[in-house]
Amino acid sequence: MGVILSSIKMGFTHLAGYRVFSFDKIPSTQDWAHDLIATANATHRTVVVANAQSAGRGRHRRKWVSHHGNLYASFIYQDAERDTRLSYAVAVAVAETLVGFGITPQIKWPNDILVDGKKIAGILIEYSGQFVIVGIGININSNPTVPEYKTTKLANYTSATPTSVMSVLMRKLDYWRRTDFSVVRERWLSLAIGLNKDVKYHGEPATLIGLNENGALILRRGTRYLLVYGDEITM
Repeated sequence: MGVILSSIKMGFTHLAGYRVFSFDKIPSTQDWAHDLIATANATHRTVVVANAQSAGRGRHRRKWVSHHGNLYASFIYQDAERDTRLSYAVAVAVAETLVGFGITPQIKWPNDILVDGKKIAGILIEYSGQFVIVGIGININSNPTVPEYKTTKLANYTSATPTSVMSVLMRKLDYWRRTDFSVVRERWLSLAIGLNKDVKYHGEPATLIGLNENGALILRRGTRYLLVYGDEITM
């Protein structure tokens, strides 16, 4: 089925506290995490990681092309309470992981990490029972060709392996998930693209002004200010 941290062969044993299921290739780390929860085999701080996926997916079940040489991981945390602020903490953690390799990233709401305007990583957060699953995919040695947007990979900028990236990512997730949201918010705003630019809110234009202390995006439409959660805007 998988292997636990003490016997894993991908170099993560020095990061105590995570139970790790590691695979060369599975359909989806996210779906496998859901299965762990459904069969009562999930524990807090479990991660499912694969070298490749045959049926990787992003938001709205969009296909995530998942070739070998990249990082595909789904982190399971015990957290039944849905919290909009979590997505910002995770985005900052992924961005800070790239900073650790000398790269300057940007965050595109809600779940994309960009470098030089090209997507290098994506995030998918889903809740199941008493757990939240944080799915993260990072292009390291290959990047897919996608008609809708440009992509890039870490290998274009630095020497990194899935193992080295995973080691940093685990630490960054632990740090930013526990950090006060006022600090997360400040860092997210410093990395975010689209601020003071037009977005679509329910199909109508508005200007993205900022992010409030509860994790709501602040929009301006004419003289009105709006607080927006979830998938209500498009950029």
